[in-house]
Amino acid sequence: MASARPVLEAPEISRVLTRIAHEVLERNRGPQDLVLLGIPTRGAHLARRVGERLVAAEPAAGQLEDLVGSLDVTMHRDDLRRRPVRALGRTHVPAGGVDDKVVVLVDDVLASGRTVRAALDALSDLGRPRAVRLAVLVDRGHRQLPIRADHVGKNLPTAGQESVQVLLEEVDGRDAVVISAPGEGRPDPLPRGAGAEEAP
Repeated sequence: MASARPVLEAPEISRVLTRIAHEVLERNRGPQDLVLLGIPTRGAHLARRVGERLVAAEPAAGQLEDLVGSLDVTMHRDDLRRRPVRALGRTHVPAGGVDDKVVVLVDDVLASGRTVRAALDALSDLGRPRAVRLAVLVDRGHRQLPIRADHVGKNLPTAGQESVQVLLEEVDGRDAVVISAPGEGRPDPLPRGAGAEEAP
């Protein structure tokens, strides 16, 4: 992958997630009524990391399990007819539910906005939040729907034919964000002995 270009490495990703956690707390004026729902796969891991930083920064946030969950959007996607075979992710909502909560959806990359639209549809099946906000690690542009993130780790203008990959330790064995030229796949994870895990 000689032409793959790293744009964020592990220390920068850590700093970005810490900043997002503090932005979420500031925007919400504290941790009250917050729920973080990550969009599987990588959004769910990012939501947990942001949640860990929230709890560390604000003990009143309570237990991580009461703050963080995941929201599978597979059955709400608008491309199911074209790509009907998809692995289902996991939806897990904290015990307090989402009614009258401030829900922060967390994803790795925001591009067209279609995944977020599907997440809003999936969320409406679970209840009626007081407000819904969006946090993403990378916003690469190329929006097709009128959707904007409230919290962005890095704005990353890209050409339409380029591919942005987010690699996370929990899934890929390392933390990085890379841009790849057309035809290149996801960078190889670390060998199993180096700490990589099976992707769900």
